Amino acid sequence: MRKTFWTVIACAVVAAAANVELNHPTGTRGLFLVDKLGTHVRFFDPVTFKEISSIELPKAPHDFVFSADHKIAYVPIYGDGVYGKNPNPGHEIAIVDLEARKLAGTIDVAPYRAPHGIQIDKQGTLYVTCDLDRKVLVIDPKTHAIRYTMDTEGTGHWISLLPDGSKIYVASKNDKPFVTVLDVKTRKIVARIPTPNGTQGIAASPDGKRVVAIDFAEPTLIVIDPKTDTVVDRIALKDQTKGAFKVYYSPDGAKLLTMSTAASVINIFDAANLKGEQKVLTVGKDPMGFGFSADGKTALVANHGDGSVSIVDLQTKEITGNFHAGTGIETLAWY
Repeated sequence: MRKTFWTVIACAVVAAAANVELNHPTGTRGLFLVDKLGTHVRFFDPVTFKEISSIELPKAPHDFVFSADHKIAYVPIYGDGVYGKNPNPGHEIAIVDLEARKLAGTIDVAPYRAPHGIQIDKQGTLYVTCDLDRKVLVIDPKTHAIRYTMDTEGTGHWISLLPDGSKIYVASKNDKPFVTVLDVKTRKIVARIPTPNGTQGIAASPDGKRVVAIDFAEPTLIVIDPKTDTVVDRIALKDQTKGAFKVYYSPDGAKLLTMSTAASVINIFDAANLKGEQKVLTVGKDPMGFGFSADGKTALVANHGDGSVSIVDLQTKEITGNFHAGTGIETLAWY
């Protein structure tokens, strides 16, 4: 009876993970980390947080998405620089076999340069920004060919695809004072949402009812209604004086987390009440990414500046631990 009970619980967790929105990944099989500074992707045990293996990649991987079955990860190779100073831009997307934990191939996106932000839809189609070329590339998941491109006007660094696949929201840092909205079907710009200071990270909620972005200059969360493509609220980030960096929803949509590299803190919101109390936690140096456990109880914070990952209990909203991981992890997720 005991064995049957835990088997049922395990299956329920796996089933719940399989049903999450594709661009808010989670799972129970492993932990996947993109070590930007160490130019590797790393595989960790999802419970003990011990490294299992790693794969060296060209300089430098930044973002990723998983296929719907969590068998493949796609990792853009940005180049050996950073935004605004990337003298040797990459032109490939690494294909990583998550089951074999091996490099399975690459997608060459030349002549386009500096692939960075990436999203995936239910058909497996990839949407990838190339910030130097001001394009979003639309890539066929079977042939790995570029089907077409969409102009973004600004240097789209990060993007967010609505869960229904209808629109893409493009944040352009300080290059343009607006969020570009792309209609996936018509391949056209359908809105430019004013953001006078520019924008950093951007994310759609798992239910598609909200898009949120980080103000480039001020410590402010920008809340967008995707039905009207208008800013419906601007929420100050507690205990911060400078612009923050990125924003993530938990896969269950219950929590929203922001991070600040300027202050090395994270802010935790109740996603259903963004104007409610914010919990501010100090983490490691230069936090850049979040990962969420399938049971919704734990978040991991990738501290890009010191080679560590902070463990956050989302129920108590406290830091419960820290572990070493690579040289400088930018993004990570359970799968």
